[in-house]
Amino acid sequence: MHKPSKDKHFIKQPWFEGGPKAMKQFVTDNLRYPQEALEQRLEGTVSIRYDINHVGNVIDAKVIGHALGSGLEEEAIRLVKSMKFKVDTPRGVKVVYHNTIQIHFKLPQISESTAQAQFNYAPTVTPIITATEEKKKKPSVSYSYTVNLG
Repeated sequence: MHKPSKDKHFIKQPWFEGGPKAMKQFVTDNLRYPQEALEQRLEGTVSIRYDINHVGNVIDAKVIGHALGSGLEEEAIRLVKSMKFKVDTPRGVKVVYHNTIQIHFKLPQISESTAQAQFNYAPTVTPIITATEEKKKKPSVSYSYTVNLG
């Protein structure tokens, strides 16, 4: 008789329901490129470190690294705080999880004659999703999204 093996991870990381494709679709549907950043033609990467509570809600989100301004950080934080994750509660232990996400804001290359028309495009998102381990005992998941208009 063979005993079923125990899972080697007591605490499992939260996940976005539907996986990376669903997260990409969520970002695509809910991201709003700030008008001020569009007018200034501002591009860049916003790195967010966020905390997920034991029921799957994002309870805190902070910008890590340098700030870009023009509302990009505020939009990235708003988007991350609106995400909902699935969490397995191991034996009733209430755990706060920490993850990071990078959102790349990138404007399309356009001529000056069509510069005004770019404000009518909806953003598209190209995800670059990687799972990394900072240390063998502490797994970490990182998400990186590139946002293109056009």
